[in-house]
Amino acid sequence: MDHEFTPEQELFRATVREFCEKEITREYVRECDRERRPPRDLYDKLGDQGWLGINIPEEHGGAGAGAVEVAILLEELGRAFLDLSFWVFRAVTWGGLAISRDGTPEQKTELLPRVASGELTVCFSLTEPDAGSDAAAISLSAVEDGDDYVLNGQKVFTSGFKASDLDVVATRTSSDGKKHHGITNFIVDTASPGLEWQPIETLGHWPLGTAMLYFTDVRVPKSRMLGTLHEGWADLGVYLRYERLCLSAARTGAAAAALADSVAYAKEREQFGRPISEFQAVSHRLADMQTMVEISQMLVYRYASRLDRGLATTRDAAILKLYACEAYKQVADLGLQVLGGYGYTMEYDLQRHFRESRLGVIGAGTSDIQRNIIAKTMGL
Repeated sequence: MDHEFTPEQELFRATVREFCEKEITREYVRECDRERRPPRDLYDKLGDQGWLGINIPEEHGGAGAGAVEVAILLEELGRAFLDLSFWVFRAVTWGGLAISRDGTPEQKTELLPRVASGELTVCFSLTEPDAGSDAAAISLSAVEDGDDYVLNGQKVFTSGFKASDLDVVATRTSSDGKKHHGITNFIVDTASPGLEWQPIETLGHWPLGTAMLYFTDVRVPKSRMLGTLHEGWADLGVYLRYERLCLSAARTGAAAAALADSVAYAKEREQFGRPISEFQAVSHRLADMQTMVEISQMLVYRYASRLDRGLATTRDAAILKLYACEAYKQVADLGLQVLGGYGYTMEYDLQRHFRESRLGVIGAGTSDIQRNIIAKTMGL
């Protein structure tokens, strides 16, 4: 399906792209990468534009837009600065979607306007040292104590924690029955006493980074429970399917940027008396890259449109996540090859695409997990 944008959506895309071209310079992105610095000033500007609350209902300070608009925003931001797009993805998923969908009236009134403005930033903790692909094997405990729940345990790979005020944390509140039962989500203040963290050194995504968290008798008010006690797994499924859209849109934008850099280099770089773009081996690589980017875009907006119409399936989400992440990895690899030795230097951005694209086929559900999901829907 070739998604047709409305005139309003086309205008929104043009507005976001103009903002990115004006506000996000290549050197700024490189500085944030080198210095492991969150792009806080840019994030605040996105709040001023009203884009951090793009999917938050208007009555809570947002724009009330749909999944297609979210995808447009994240694709364009991903084209300019992938980590910034990921920061916004967390606001729209763990703030705009999760709290809007399952928060109490008090939570919505207190938190959503502040997420929309950029005053509050949000991250998410699911993975544990012994609960990765088997995400339901959560052991971080939340035990009722008076007006609070007391959390003990560990989380790993909580990305963006160092720049976050709130953390949506998946916990174990009951061990009775199947492991998918007894999971409850909480909105935890990242400055809570007893919550300690340490950064994890990774290959890429340095501006926001990721972290190991240690919960030692961390008290969370009952009023910060998100959704229904013991029934959080079903809610997580909704959030994670939305996450598939957001991450895929952002990475599709980044893949388009890697392609553009590769094409520009191939047209300028001369060997044997002519631009290397005229050599078939190079032009075929670029053609393959173009094909993958366009297929990713089609899948992103097919899925976003289905989300908006209530038609999206688990298989749709898995196919999108699988293809978009594998495509970005392949585009980055082929692009680095086009640049040759220069692609291997820190002077060019292909090295960053090469590093950051590798996470997509691992994090938020590996490519093999996505294939398992797809195969299961086929009756295999």
